[in-house]
Amino acid sequence: MTTLENRPHTALLVVDVQNGVVDGAHARDAVVGNVATLVERARREGAPVIWVQHADEGLPTGSDAWQLVPELKPDAAEPLVHKNHGDSFEDTVLAAVLSDLGVGRLFVVGASTDMCIRSTLHGALVRGYDTMLVADAHTTEDTTSWGAPPPDQVIAHTNLYWSWQTAPGRTAGTVTTRDADFSGTN
Repeated sequence: MTTLENRPHTALLVVDVQNGVVDGAHARDAVVGNVATLVERARREGAPVIWVQHADEGLPTGSDAWQLVPELKPDAAEPLVHKNHGDSFEDTVLAAVLSDLGVGRLFVVGASTDMCIRSTLHGALVRGYDTMLVADAHTTEDTTSWGAPPPDQVIAHTNLYWSWQTAPGRTAGTVTTRDADFSGTN
């Protein structure tokens, strides 16, 4: 259903699963485990896996905090997109990478739910992609000291509102790790 022409493929977009982003995040190990499961399934089913890595003052390029978590190992042939903004499309090569791969449908996973995941979900949908959030494969840290709800509520709310997203000619929604299907039938 994507509005992008000649884009029949589905990809897994792994956003910011970096040491400094998920250290101390809600249900970190379970989420990283689900991301690993999805990476292996995508590879097995021939779907592209695209990695996104954020850098800023708190995540300096090359630092330990900036590194992807040790449980996840990108394959040398898998694209790695570097970004400096919440939306993984903003001022990056992501759109070109997806175009080259013929991708019109994305499964989005990673961190942080209330920042880069939400920005990337909206960025993908407004750019014409069918955009699915994997409900049990994203996380965030506790920012209640700044007035945010607890992380489990941030995650639940994001899953709820993304379940109801619509846009002309595109699909959006949520699935679980168990139900994510890279063949394009979700």
